[in-house]
Amino acid sequence: MSRIGKNPVTVPQGVTVEVKGQDVIVAGKLGRRTLTLHREVTAAVKDGKVVFTPRSQSKLARSAWGTSRALVANMVKGATAGFSRDLEINGVGFRADVQGKNLLLKIGFSHEIVFPIPEGITIKVGDKNIALTVSGADRQQVGQVAAEIRQLRKPEPYKGKGIKYADETIRRKEGKKK
Repeated sequence: MSRIGKNPVTVPQGVTVEVKGQDVIVAGKLGRRTLTLHREVTAAVKDGKVVFTPRSQSKLARSAWGTSRALVANMVKGATAGFSRDLEINGVGFRADVQGKNLLLKIGFSHEIVFPIPEGITIKVGDKNIALTVSGADRQQVGQVAAEIRQLRKPEPYKGKGIKYADETIRRKEGKKK
């Protein structure tokens, strides 16, 4: 049995959850998201909570049961508070700036890198143009955009130069010995 799937998702004030067949629609102050549930899982809204049940006791149904519950819980949290991921830029002369719908990065190459900001994502540049905050209502999209930005210049192990997550620790290596 899925321990996560058993727990219903509570719907906070200001969020509406609607179930139409296999589609779950969550609307809140930060946007509207739709999820099509797996064919082995059903959902229903009861007493301000979303309750999930598997259609059978197969392994696939039980796996999809917990996954569906977690996805809808993330949609509800995204509609109310949203998600964010913090990045840091380390290196002499490395910096970032937001101009319109683009993120401009100076990260040690001979040219500026222009990263287009996707729809539904906001990027804020913090102090000294070296701290970035990627935020949005979709958890998967926020994580994907943060990973794509980090991929542009991964932190290297000798001096730690590059783009890293704020909570990430870089294992440093010792340089050459004489």
